[in-house]
Amino acid sequence: MQVTVLGAGSMGHGIAQVSAMAGYDVILRDIESELVEDGLEGIRENLQGGVDRDKVTEDEMEATLGRIEGTTDLAAAVADAELVVEAVPEDMDLKQDVLSEAEDETGEETVIASNTSSLSVTEMASALDRPERVVGLHFFNPPHLMDLVEIVIAEQTDDRTEAFAVDYVREIEKEDVVVRDSAGFATSRLGLVTGLEAIRMVEEGVASPADIDEAMKLGYGYPMGPIELGDHVGLDVRLHIAEHLREELGERFKPPQALRRKVRAGNLGKKSGEGFYVWEDGKRAGMSGDWGEDDA
Repeated sequence: MQVTVLGAGSMGHGIAQVSAMAGYDVILRDIESELVEDGLEGIRENLQGGVDRDKVTEDEMEATLGRIEGTTDLAAAVADAELVVEAVPEDMDLKQDVLSEAEDETGEETVIASNTSSLSVTEMASALDRPERVVGLHFFNPPHLMDLVEIVIAEQTDDRTEAFAVDYVREIEKEDVVVRDSAGFATSRLGLVTGLEAIRMVEEGVASPADIDEAMKLGYGYPMGPIELGDHVGLDVRLHIAEHLREELGERFKPPQALRRKVRAGNLGKKSGEGFYVWEDGKRAGMSGDWGEDDA
């Protein structure tokens, strides 16, 4: 089976990687060749990290890379795909445009999926001629390490598409949960509540970001604390999702002012080098502001 991923950013190249590791032929497409190359390099770095930790063999790394092709040509990328997954930024108009353009170049049986974390899959599907073949595949960051994929069933999704999505997720050795299309689905809705409240606690001086994160890891078994997770996801992404859920579900999702200030200042988290933490070479190097040393 051929899987085509549209968007070579952190989520897109991660989805391409796990698909190729499962034995699928993969095409990774983005609008600029530089973006494609960055995505392919990200896959190589992920795999090399797996080799260094004895999680992946050299042969597995080479076989995975051999199954992935990069391109900027949308028509060629999706022409023979049985599954197309979009992983472009969280903007409804953009996602609808990308999915509609992909549909024009695919076969009638091709399943078309969105990796959205919060936007309505039903609304996306409404832009297509055959909306019954649209489904949400919400991967978690980074896809090559996170076990969960949330399968989001739009109002139009038919039984064949749902079964296909479940089979695909299990073939790539991920755990699936199936949810009906609703604002924030299950995971973003619950995860965001925790993340926003953690930021409010920092804002109120309850504890430092590092201490709040450590409390949730040790007390509740979180693999990563909610504030650090926000830095990983991107504080601009967190703010955008919060605004969307506030509009859909009410004031309990109102973003804290501390989050707004960070985004306005361009302190977006790991990708900008500073959020609630300071980041150097992709690793936590301290806490932002006057909180002192970060012992992590």
